Amino acid sequence: MKIKLIVLMGCIALISVTLHSCKKELPIVITDNGYRIPDTYTAFENVSYTGQTQRLNQLLEIKNYLKTVNVSGNTLNIEKLVAMFTNDSEKAGWVGLYEDSKQIKNKTFEPLQSDFESLLKSIANSSNSSQAHSKGISGVVSSNDNSKQYLLNANGVDEAQVFEKGLMGAFIAYQINEVYTGETKMNVDNEEVIPGKGTAMEHHWDEAFGYLGVPLDFPANTDNLIFWGSYANKRNQLLACNQELMEAFTAGRAAITNKNRANRDAAIINVRLAIEKLAAANAIHYINETLGNMNDVCIKGHALAEAYGFAYALKFNSYKTINSSDISEILFNLGASESLLELDFYSIDAKGLNDAKIKLSSIYGLDDIKDQL
Repeated sequence: MKIKLIVLMGCIALISVTLHSCKKELPIVITDNGYRIPDTYTAFENVSYTGQTQRLNQLLEIKNYLKTVNVSGNTLNIEKLVAMFTNDSEKAGWVGLYEDSKQIKNKTFEPLQSDFESLLKSIANSSNSSQAHSKGISGVVSSNDNSKQYLLNANGVDEAQVFEKGLMGAFIAYQINEVYTGETKMNVDNEEVIPGKGTAMEHHWDEAFGYLGVPLDFPANTDNLIFWGSYANKRNQLLACNQELMEAFTAGRAAITNKNRANRDAAIINVRLAIEKLAAANAIHYINETLGNMNDVCIKGHALAEAYGFAYALKFNSYKTINSSDISEILFNLGASESLLELDFYSIDAKGLNDAKIKLSSIYGLDDIKDQL
């Protein structure tokens, strides 16, 4: 079965145009053409994705630095945060070692780069508050049982979570879906093997895999998972998504190595749909957590930021199951805005959250497990 992959070329159109309105099911069939599809990525030769690893580790360092403001009295340095986002190593104060050319900002969906930089500045400004959080006032707030503390902005939003989960969409998923499995990166040489990197097409596919944040022997090995890999493993018991993701990536790499373009294109679609379904399932999980803590400003502000971020990630896939108007409706129900900089969690109610949950579970076939996610 030959599957034609349709790739949207215009970046602005990516957000506003839906290519397909029909419901898609996983997996799209990979035909047997006489070659073996291995269980893990360890079977492949000439695999290299050091740039992806460096950028994910940069984001992990930013995440860890942002966490420090959840203790009252700690403040963030705006110049340091912006330097980390752009990899100005002298000001970033990295723990790890990164090449000067590797940064997160220039790999983020271009129209949103300034929004994420503004988010960092907003978080830093909130960290300067000397007051505890209350409606209209930025500051750290404790959960009702005093087990958690988070920095919330004046609208009750944990912007550090919006930043992290937002970049899981606008940076990581975007790079996987629209760059490295996109037409430009896939329409390259697949004959000349460069030692340590494979063919140009193999190398681009490996770089897409590198953004998943898992080891080569995943899912047998679930140590040191980060970002999408970590959240796949958290949902794996109900979704069986670990194996699904690895099978899509190994099928694509095997197809490229064996010069089977039709199976490669089918694997591209399976990778994208698996990440999309994982984003929806995580959005539902954090909607459930929010619904269980509507009277706890601290937990609500944190969990709802995660729910919003995962729903936001649905935008970055031109071959997506959900349509753009449904994404907009869900985001307004979760955050009262489609802008990362204008969220207002104090205006969100249980009805809107349940409406978003029902729509997500219906579109992604998760009705049977939506309350357990």
